[in-house]
Amino acid sequence: MTAFDATPRPSLDPTASDPPHEVMLGSRRAFDGKRVHVRVDAVRLPSGRESVREVVEHPGAVAVVPLTPDGQVLLLRQYHHAIGRALLGVPAGTLEPGEPPAETARRELIEETGHEAGRLRELVAFYTSPGYTDERLIIYRADDCRPTGGGPDPDESIRVVPTPLARIPDLLAPGPDQIQEAKTLVALLWLLRDLNA
Repeated sequence: MTAFDATPRPSLDPTASDPPHEVMLGSRRAFDGKRVHVRVDAVRLPSGRESVREVVEHPGAVAVVPLTPDGQVLLLRQYHHAIGRALLGVPAGTLEPGEPPAETARRELIEETGHEAGRLRELVAFYTSPGYTDERLIIYRADDCRPTGGGPDPDESIRVVPTPLARIPDLLAPGPDQIQEAKTLVALLWLLRDLNA
């Protein structure tokens, strides 16, 4: 029998003992796009020095880990203009104004894979890169995914890649086959955690 360890542990409360923070001095809009906006904030640092922060405002997004009844994870090989290449990833999309995130997840799943979910459940939500954007991403697990009879949206550069669930740990391990897209790494790690819970 192991003795109880009474050593005090640091609080896991994310607001406990927050460090001093910056004070907003002013803000201006630098860019308005279709999906994102960029603002430039003037701030005073805790040291008293003034600085500038460029912030990408984003409406938020969802990602979906689709599982078929026969144990396949529906991944996508998708071209990404920003990096000029295709990556393997999970279906995802930006929230539409007024659309509940779960509905966005169902819609994106159908549009990108041609499958609909029998069950949908939130796994985790997080800020994607709070150093420069306020984007919050919600990841869903979609079980019992079945074809709708259609395919991916023809305007999307996508190929659906059904992948055996047993292959997922190999795609997370360092090496030439490792997933290189952040939301997919997080999504698949949470899927494995959920399956082992």
